[in-house]
Amino acid sequence: MNTLLHVEALTKAYGSEVAVDHVSFSLNKNTSTALIGPNGAGKTTTLSMLAGLLKQTTGMIALDGVLAADIRKEIGFLPQYPQFYSWLTALEFTEMTAKLSGVDAKLAKQEAIKTLEFVGLSSVLNKKTGTFSGGMRQRLGLAQAIVHKPALLLLDEPVSALDPIGRREIMNLLKKLQATTTILYSTHILNDAEEMTDQLLFLRKGQLVEQGSLKEVRKKFENPMYKMYFQDSEEAAQFVEASPWPARQEGSIAFIHIEDAKPAMNEVLLELANSHLQVLKVERASASLEEIFLQVVNNV
Repeated sequence: MNTLLHVEALTKAYGSEVAVDHVSFSLNKNTSTALIGPNGAGKTTTLSMLAGLLKQTTGMIALDGVLAADIRKEIGFLPQYPQFYSWLTALEFTEMTAKLSGVDAKLAKQEAIKTLEFVGLSSVLNKKTGTFSGGMRQRLGLAQAIVHKPALLLLDEPVSALDPIGRREIMNLLKKLQATTTILYSTHILNDAEEMTDQLLFLRKGQLVEQGSLKEVRKKFENPMYKMYFQDSEEAAQFVEASPWPARQEGSIAFIHIEDAKPAMNEVLLELANSHLQVLKVERASASLEEIFLQVVNNV
């Protein structure tokens, strides 16, 4: 059986307010799953329940067939804003979390050093965490989450506070971890989810409203289009205004949604040739994950 995590009817209520409402899903081993939803959708609450930091009101969580009460040491968790003891060095902090996570005390320092090297902090092992930059703190947060080699790694918005270079570095580390660890992470940076995700889980108002692989979700919400790149936004606007088919503009790009208009590519090319506009490229494209996200959130 390839299933690692099974969640059934997971619910969290605060009095009459339901933050997570009967969410059910499964994760296969050594896969990466993105938990997507607008602010307030229940992403952090869901991850906190899976990590054992928050008690569910009802529902079942099982890891490899073992119920949640017994799986804490098999889980690594990186909160959105990790906190550290500023007076400890990176090595001291990671060694401490290794011991707390069940690593043998004799091996904890060795495992901490290896993990810090993996996340790119080998040059600052003995530097106090209070002096760390945002990117270094995120790397250290990832180190404490994986030092005990968890079967399941939970990440709450792991790259949201980083600049593009820092985001790329963390994403590359997560790709390496996919070979040995199952990853579930929340994100609102949809390009990242599109790049490294095996499965998507869409949350809306605490409910799981859509799930599946990127390919499956794309097929369900398929909205194929022609995408035309013009010299500038004025030419794109001219094409959209004169187009015999419904079209829209985004900057210097014009779109025709095939499902509605159904023009063949040669018809589009002929129309462009007759327009005498400076078109740079024409391609057939599908809806982006961002467009799918908006459809799911707004239409369900």
